[in-house]
Amino acid sequence: MRLQPEEFLAQTISAAMQKGGWLLGPLGGMALIYLLQDRLVFNPVNPPAAVYRGSQSHRLRALTLTMPDGICLRGWWLRPHRATPGTAPAVVYFGGRSEEVSWISRQLGQLVGMHAFFVNYRGYGESQGRPSERALLADALGIYDWIGAQPQVDPSRVAVIGRSLGSGVAAYLAAERPVGGVILITPFDSLVEIACRRFPYCGARLLLKHRFEALRLARRTRAPALILLAESDTVIPKRHAVLLIEAWGGDKEVLMVPTTNHCDIQEHPASWCAIRNFLAARFNLRVYEQSAQ
Repeated sequence: MRLQPEEFLAQTISAAMQKGGWLLGPLGGMALIYLLQDRLVFNPVNPPAAVYRGSQSHRLRALTLTMPDGICLRGWWLRPHRATPGTAPAVVYFGGRSEEVSWISRQLGQLVGMHAFFVNYRGYGESQGRPSERALLADALGIYDWIGAQPQVDPSRVAVIGRSLGSGVAAYLAAERPVGGVILITPFDSLVEIACRRFPYCGARLLLKHRFEALRLARRTRAPALILLAESDTVIPKRHAVLLIEAWGGDKEVLMVPTTNHCDIQEHPASWCAIRNFLAARFNLRVYEQSAQ
């Protein structure tokens, strides 16, 4: 079986530690973590966009958003067809560390009556720049504020979805803005804690600059949350998700999606059924039961 990039790098560091002995091993692990941490946390991918254009409930619009530092982020806006004029709720999606987000258009197109926004991180897809924790969090605030300022969007009914790495971004937004709901897919408590658990004695607590301390943010938020966990997740141990769930300051629903793992839960029909039901309840929308197309 071919290893995922993060698994390959993790095994490389672990092997270096084991070969180096009781002193040189940890020192070598510290050096590797420090030098490779950008790659361990982010994995910018640039495949051709795969936007699904067959949704009967939305119109698709390409987006280019210019951040305050001049970097252009590129993504898409699904605008709902409406029988009468007026504002509608919205959802914004933040992806994982190895995810170009155009694929999510098919699933977001099932959210009838809602605007949906999905924008690639810096360095991902056709977005410019290089990713970092500070940049991603600042961009998330800019994207959210821009969405709320659109005349077709009801700013009091904007929800966020974050998967894996994106759950840290979503938790940050929920702590900084009055979001109407949060959906966390395979979330974690802190990248620092995950690194310390996986690479003990390597000084991760001191060396990591991209920390994504979602646990600290969870205590500050009062937004209601739907939290989706994979039945078999070897990337984020269950303990890290449970700590975040226990700390979440708002109402929460937790669903363990059967027969899923960290890399496929976001495509499972049960995940999107739960997401549609959660958003319909939050925003008083009619639920349209649709099969995955």
